[in-house]
Amino acid sequence: MRTLVIDTATRACSVALFDEDHVIAAAHEVIGRGHAERLLPLIAALPGNGKADQVMVNVGPGSFTGIRVGVAAAKALGLAWHIDVSGYGCLALVAAMGRSKLPEAAAIDVVMTGGHGEYFFEAFDALGHSRAPVRSVLPADLLSLATATVVAGDIDPQSADRHWLELLPDARYWTHLRADHPLAATPIYGRAPDAKPAVLPK
Repeated sequence: MRTLVIDTATRACSVALFDEDHVIAAAHEVIGRGHAERLLPLIAALPGNGKADQVMVNVGPGSFTGIRVGVAAAKALGLAWHIDVSGYGCLALVAAMGRSKLPEAAAIDVVMTGGHGEYFFEAFDALGHSRAPVRSVLPADLLSLATATVVAGDIDPQSADRHWLELLPDARYWTHLRADHPLAATPIYGRAPDAKPAVLPK
């Protein structure tokens, strides 16, 4: 079983091709913007143009544009190759990456850039279970929510009593996720969209 993993939900852009749990090839770039331009060349550079038996894609929360790019590409490949497409959570992957870097299992709070001065926050126990759904929170509320001694993500909580792991999602760590509950390949934005529907005059 080969799996193509696509991750474009943050300022990082990464892809990985797996044979079962073994990484055949992978690429990870921190590009900020331009995921639509970089993603397909990264996939094409994988062995066999990334051809797989299933596709997994980061469905967020994260960058609105980045999430849409990844999900659209994953669904297009799924249709072209006649294979299943499923999703995984952005913060869940960061938590799994954080656990892989610790000497022993521990609870981890994940904090990621959320836009409009807010952060995405989700707490995970030592086994990787989410303690509550992801939230978009103000910086002032962060320290009262974060209770774990380890914090992972791209925002430094600036707290002396917490150990911070600076991490962005990387597709090559996909196998560290709990694999029993894949998500639908549907974007999870975590907050309201930036653009508001136009109100037409009556």
